[in-house]
Amino acid sequence: MSDGTEVCAMLGAVETRSVSPVFVGRAGELTALTEALSRATAGEPQALLIGGEAGVGKTRLIEEFLDTARDRDAVVALGGCVELGADGLPFAPFSAALRALRRRIPAELDAAAEGHEGELARLLPELGDPGSHEPSDEDSTGRLFELTVRLLERLTADRTIVLVLEDLHWADASTRHLLTYLLRTLRRGRIVVVASYRADDIHRRHPLRPLLAELDRLRTIRRIELSRFTRTEVHRQLTGILAAEPDPGLVEEVFERSDGNAFFVEELVVSHEAGCAAGQLSDSLRDLLLVRVEALPEAAQRVARIVAEGGSTVEYGLLAAVARLTEDELIEALRAAVGANILLAVPDGDGYRFRHSLVREAVSDDLLPGERSRLNRRYAEALETDPGLVRAHERTTRLATYWYHAHAPEKALPAVLRASVETRKRHAYAEQLRLLERAMELWDKVPAETRDSVRPIDYADAYPACGCDPETSSLRYLDLLAEAAVAARLSGERERAAKICRTALRILDEAENDPLRAAWFWTEMARLQSNLGRGDGWPEIARAQELVKGLPPSAVHATVLVGAAGWGMLRNPGPEAIAAAERAVEYARFVKAEPIELNARITLGTILVSAGDPEGGLAAMHEARERTVALGQFHEAARAHVNLSSSMEALGRSREAVEIATAGIELARSRGLVDSAGWIRANLAESLLSLGEWDRSKEEAERLLRSGASSTKPGGTALLQLAHLAVARGETARAAEHLAEARTRYGTRDPIPQYTLPMAQAAIEIAAAEGRLADVREQLAATAETGFPPGTHRYGWPLVLTAVTAEADSRGLPAADEGRAEALAVVRRCVRGLATPAPVWEAYSQQVYEELARAEGRGTAARWAEVVAAFEPLERPHRLAVARHRLADALLVEGGRREEAAALLREAQATAVRLSARPLREDVELLAARARLSLAPERRTPAPVEPGEGGFGLTPREQDVLRLVADGRTNRQIAEELFISPKTASVHVSNILAKLGVAGRGEAAALAHRLHLLDPAL
Repeated sequence: MSDGTEVCAMLGAVETRSVSPVFVGRAGELTALTEALSRATAGEPQALLIGGEAGVGKTRLIEEFLDTARDRDAVVALGGCVELGADGLPFAPFSAALRALRRRIPAELDAAAEGHEGELARLLPELGDPGSHEPSDEDSTGRLFELTVRLLERLTADRTIVLVLEDLHWADASTRHLLTYLLRTLRRGRIVVVASYRADDIHRRHPLRPLLAELDRLRTIRRIELSRFTRTEVHRQLTGILAAEPDPGLVEEVFERSDGNAFFVEELVVSHEAGCAAGQLSDSLRDLLLVRVEALPEAAQRVARIVAEGGSTVEYGLLAAVARLTEDELIEALRAAVGANILLAVPDGDGYRFRHSLVREAVSDDLLPGERSRLNRRYAEALETDPGLVRAHERTTRLATYWYHAHAPEKALPAVLRASVETRKRHAYAEQLRLLERAMELWDKVPAETRDSVRPIDYADAYPACGCDPETSSLRYLDLLAEAAVAARLSGERERAAKICRTALRILDEAENDPLRAAWFWTEMARLQSNLGRGDGWPEIARAQELVKGLPPSAVHATVLVGAAGWGMLRNPGPEAIAAAERAVEYARFVKAEPIELNARITLGTILVSAGDPEGGLAAMHEARERTVALGQFHEAARAHVNLSSSMEALGRSREAVEIATAGIELARSRGLVDSAGWIRANLAESLLSLGEWDRSKEEAERLLRSGASSTKPGGTALLQLAHLAVARGETARAAEHLAEARTRYGTRDPIPQYTLPMAQAAIEIAAAEGRLADVREQLAATAETGFPPGTHRYGWPLVLTAVTAEADSRGLPAADEGRAEALAVVRRCVRGLATPAPVWEAYSQQVYEELARAEGRGTAARWAEVVAAFEPLERPHRLAVARHRLADALLVEGGRREEAAALLREAQATAVRLSARPLREDVELLAARARLSLAPERRTPAPVEPGEGGFGLTPREQDVLRLVADGRTNRQIAEELFISPKTASVHVSNILAKLGVAGRGEAAALAHRLHLLDPAL
């Protein structure tokens, strides 16, 4: 018998048949994929996640599916994540997939990308030059994501595309974020998105784990988990590989040793057919995977080691430069490795990769430490000698990676910094952060002369150049920290950003005397404290202001003043905030920092509106908006739309607010400003609710919640609109759910009035609807303690009106008498602090005072007629309908004007029906029934009422019980009063709750008094 080593060296043709030509198992999984393809072809986008351990057969399943897709004339685009992505190569699978699409449908892709080539070039450099990056902001990444989704929607409008992203376990953060955005927002097009990942790599802290959890919550995504093969499936796989019936002993041995892993089955068969006895193989996975590599000729083994260290794919020219073999020797070595199924030629290029990543990992792990650094140095030197060996958009990042792993700090630092700039230009801030952290790691290892040769103008722009010449000054470690802090914030790693800022401030405190730079970091900390929900950021802003006090004007000084003005705009828009905003404008103009100036002017305009100068404020914002658009500062232009639409709503000009918001959303969407669009859409939902366009308001709020906006607070505002709407439609349980989620989104550490006051209003609305008057009073008292800052009248008047209406509705309830005088005193104290700068708030004021009068038993029809007249010219249909109902009630109580009351009730009912405002409709219809008024326009005769029954079909006995319930009696006390058993009293109470459609005794009592169910007929 021949020696095992000699036989293993003669694998030849056997090696090429290690893959079964027969597709084994996975029938259910393949069916799921093909069904998704059919649905996508019909116009319903599909998304599937395929998970399984390494070697279980994910790639083979995808290949079979893609063959089916091609047979059905679908366009296939394949992209794989590469391990290099962890070192900063962002969007790798999307770039590869879009490149594949451009090869297949070049004209169509160019047409779909028209007008946005520069932005999309960050994903697909072949589209053009991305140019210099725009100012870093939270929307820049979202802009790229939105444009990518729109590109795919256009491409799939009239053709089916299958987009495959493999090896998500290696995905860089930017790829993960883009995939999440794509799967959450893609709603149109004939597209199937398939993503695969190695399940056994997803440990508890793996970055893909939270993404998978988030995607699991999306009902539009199907997750497929591949299990190992059964013994029967291993038997079928062996039959296909060997092209003959396998020996039962071989089947048993292979199944036991492979444990059903398809790739391990192949490797074990190869070893068996080569004559390698089982005892010659180590039980370790690495040794099993290395068997075939070690059986290659020495030159082929050497080439395999070089490819393993070069990345997931290595270009032929780069490989030739590193291998330093003659062309014939290299081709012969590659032929042997490809023939042995170790390496594969890349189908869409001139490079090579390992057939399976497990083998590449085993070969790479087998390298000696010195061998690894030497190979990386040779890769780096080859790229520096001939940069054209790799694609231009990969060159900088790969060079940085090679020099870093070559342990050559003086070469690695400049390369890493250049790579960080490129990733910043592509809005891949997570990868920029990783590279900057690597640069910080290298900083002290680099000779001083190398550091001195690096200029900030080339690598840093987060911190403004204040007083130094960026052309001649050297890059400082603090520059790296500033860049890293901004990159961390923009990538969502706010904890890391705060830690970086604290490090910088400690350095500045201990060894540097640079108040401007310290002020800049304190301003960053202020923003982070608010974002992290750890405070309102004022102590940090105050510290920054102290540091710049007395210094000459600078961009940092202007930034600090804008921060202070912005803080005041949201929390106390008074004289100090106006002064800070005016100085920010002045300083920014002086140092020619126009973007900062425009930001300050928008802030100033917003504060002026809140402080009582609406025309001046609106003019300032309109002017700034026009200028930002002209300069291409679209993020600030979108912010102008946010603040303008909000200010219009505050002035009661809701229709204009809708127009501005609609235009702003279009601007934001066209520029991919996802977060800005979210803020504007929240304002739009609020204004539509005011105008009585409730269904559209709900649609906009729900659309915002489905969007990929990263900021949580616009979603909180959307949830509050849904809560207000739910209460108005009688859905208090749903309203409570919306309010609870809104509170979670807003947090508790930074109580901004524009969030806390609407939450308080929603809480009061829900409590009032459920008959919890004590909770209404408690919430109002707590709100009164904090007060109503200037500009918050838009939230204050509806809140106070809800509370005083609850008091008026509960008048006559014995349980409500105690504490009523104090509660009404709180109402009066609140209204004294609320302004009425527009007709709509004057109307609210009149209604509040009339509800006060009703709560004290002194309301009159004449004064309610004034309230109706105040609301009639305004577009506030629900409030007008409520006022008409109140006027009708007052007219009927005073007597003699039944026809006028009937007309008012008909109008109120029509509005209630149109809005689906169930509580208002019930109020109107019960009042009409009690008064024997018909709500049908063509009838003037009284509506028939069943003898002996009141509203809601209550029997006389049930009315007696309800009257006692309203007095706060228990079942036992009711039984004693009516001479019935407690059990019978309990049955009556249950029937009453069911007929009234309420959940508890307090709510029943409140409803009875509100609808006058216990009053004599009018």
